[in-house]
Amino acid sequence: MVNTKVTLSGITLDNPIIPASGTFGYGYEFAELYDINILGTFSFKGTTRKPRFGNPTPRIAECTAGMINSVGLQNPGVEKVISEELPKLKKCFHKPVIANVSGFSIEEYAETCALLDKEPQVGILEVNVSCPNVHHGGMSFGTDPAAAAAVTKAVKAVTAKPVYIKLTPNVTDIVSIAKACEEAGADGIALINTMMGMRIDLKTKKPVIANKMGGFSGSAIFPVAVRMVYQVAEAVNIPVIGMGGVSSAEDVIEMMLAGATAVEIGAANLVDPFICKKIIEDLPRVMEKYNIKDFGDLVNTVSPVHIKQDSLALDLIARFKKMDGEIEDCHAAGDMLMYHGVKLKQAFGGTGYNNEVRYFQDFAARMYFMEEEKEHADSGKAEK
Repeated sequence: MVNTKVTLSGITLDNPIIPASGTFGYGYEFAELYDINILGTFSFKGTTRKPRFGNPTPRIAECTAGMINSVGLQNPGVEKVISEELPKLKKCFHKPVIANVSGFSIEEYAETCALLDKEPQVGILEVNVSCPNVHHGGMSFGTDPAAAAAVTKAVKAVTAKPVYIKLTPNVTDIVSIAKACEEAGADGIALINTMMGMRIDLKTKKPVIANKMGGFSGSAIFPVAVRMVYQVAEAVNIPVIGMGGVSSAEDVIEMMLAGATAVEIGAANLVDPFICKKIIEDLPRVMEKYNIKDFGDLVNTVSPVHIKQDSLALDLIARFKKMDGEIEDCHAAGDMLMYHGVKLKQAFGGTGYNNEVRYFQDFAARMYFMEEEKEHADSGKAEK
């Protein structure tokens, strides 16, 4: 028997599977195909302050192992989302939902988030500073640490619910942007959005997409997504939602090993509308195959915490697991701790530690490894 539950900023999900914004509409369309309450949650279609018709057509181009889209944030605007879309959703989805928000100014981001923050159905605000489909929108904010931080700070000032900042991979240093958002008050990071791509029609000798370029997504970008999720999870002390090319239960586990607490499924929904259902049903089998009983098992698997000799942490672990004699130090991974009496909940989930200590605000169960260094006033020597 395995436990698929995960925790995001105090919200417990039955599993880590989250259909990504822009690939799942407002949910009720998919509810005609299967019971969407089996999902952990989902991120509904990107919402702006005012209605948007979107970019000119054609907007979609197929590619090997992926697709390019340039929809351009087509949506009815936040007021209609609240008055029309959310009531429809409430009839078929009975869990907190993720509201995806885009904007064209800091003020617009704040206004839209403030309105959605009041909605009981909304559990998390996912602020998209990364959409590559709009000339003067999210892209300009998501490529600059200071601009991304400014959006984060403005949104946090007018909201009470957890705010996750969705980042673009089309940057030189995604870690610096993630850290800037964390410092500005973000409760979590979501990554990656689509990469920039382009296709040219050999017959017309013109770009396939009317907007020339668009967001490239699909299984081809999965290794890039895993790498960036790993880099960001190592650098920040807030939860990470991983996405980008995920299309199987194995991909979900790999993304969580890289540091994700939960995983969004995007382009795969457009290929197979039942893909999230299939992944959820297959997840227990894959977990058992790789001897994962709880997602806490993934703690520190890729980056084990360094436990120093004679430290408080070593003494603590030794109470649960017999250590070899005169070793200098050791490395403790989540599975070792869990199967020797230390129960780690998913709030640790797959993110591991950053060098020595990893701290989250939303631990379901807290366990700290600490080293205290004191300086004796009389000797001036440091003692651990």
